[in-house]
Amino acid sequence: MTIKDNMKNKVFLEGMRDGLPIGLGYFAVAFSLGIVARNAGLTPIQGFIASFFCVASAGEYALFTSIQAAASFLEIALITLVVNARYLLMSTALTQRFDSKTSLIHRFLIGFGITDEIFGITIARPGYINPIYNYGAIFVAVPLWSIGTSLGIIAGNFLPARVVSALSVALYGMFLAIIVPPAKKNIVIMISVLISFAASFAFTKLPLVSQLSGGTRTIILTVVISSIVALIKPIPDENNDSVIE
Repeated sequence: MTIKDNMKNKVFLEGMRDGLPIGLGYFAVAFSLGIVARNAGLTPIQGFIASFFCVASAGEYALFTSIQAAASFLEIALITLVVNARYLLMSTALTQRFDSKTSLIHRFLIGFGITDEIFGITIARPGYINPIYNYGAIFVAVPLWSIGTSLGIIAGNFLPARVVSALSVALYGMFLAIIVPPAKKNIVIMISVLISFAASFAFTKLPLVSQLSGGTRTIILTVVISSIVALIKPIPDENNDSVIE
């Protein structure tokens, strides 16, 4: 084995080391997500495949609830795209950290496996991005995420109805844990969240829009509210305190 091979193995193991705690966290979240998938009628194999190709809690929650609501394929595709749009920005940010010689297939695979946490550990490493490191993290994190979803579906098939109902609520708790801390620190985020809650409820009561499917209402609210907030209160550039154009 050459020195180059040894270096690759070392970097891959570093990725696995850093990806293990992420994967364990994913497993717990995906288990609760599996309950939602089970309520949508998915089998453990279908849940595994869905999680493997859509490694995103919010994206998969939107996917499974849309399936449960009998949304059309177009609605499901659109809502998943909108909810997961932030990964496009993360992938774009990472392109600045690639060596110019990095092949397109490596860039594509790393973009496919990007999550909030994997983006964090990747961007924290000095120098150019080494695809081998990301492969190590993905090799651990994505299977644990997918297996967690499958086990959640299996558990939901034999656990008592009350327990299944309680586990279904656990995912809402996770989303609250995501939005509450930043909302407490940033008044703009807090107002946006409150407006989103109020508008979502109003859309279920107002004429015309209440007749739309849940997926379509979510797409409209997500695009409209985020666009308005971005126009009214854009994020300032930390480097020069000017507005990002």
